[in-house]
Amino acid sequence: MHTKEINQLKKDIECILNDNKAEEISSINLKDKTSIADFMIVASGNSSRHIQALSEILIDELKKKGIDNCRLEGRESNEWKLIDAVDIIIHIFHPEKRKFYELEKMWSELIPKERLTI
Repeated sequence: MHTKEINQLKKDIECILNDNKAEEISSINLKDKTSIADFMIVASGNSSRHIQALSEILIDELKKKGIDNCRLEGRESNEWKLIDAVDIIIHIFHPEKRKFYELEKMWSELIPKERLTI
């Protein structure tokens, strides 16, 4: 995908999450930090059912946009889901798990160049 398409997809994902009552939606630019994705989006759901619904809705909407190769991790978990949409990674957490992992803090810090490759 080209940069313009990735940026539009990020906006679309943020809108889908917002429209479905996800909380504290945060986007992290990963372009100069890692090669695993261009962006990471972190959001919270207010219950295990809400987290599950958000992940299912997001996968359905991504498929409608032609992104058929996205993967879901955490199927059995009630506290988090990860959707790998190739150029964008989406984490949906229960608020307590989100505080525990502090992904925004971890990925917002500058990473030395020698540690950029995973």
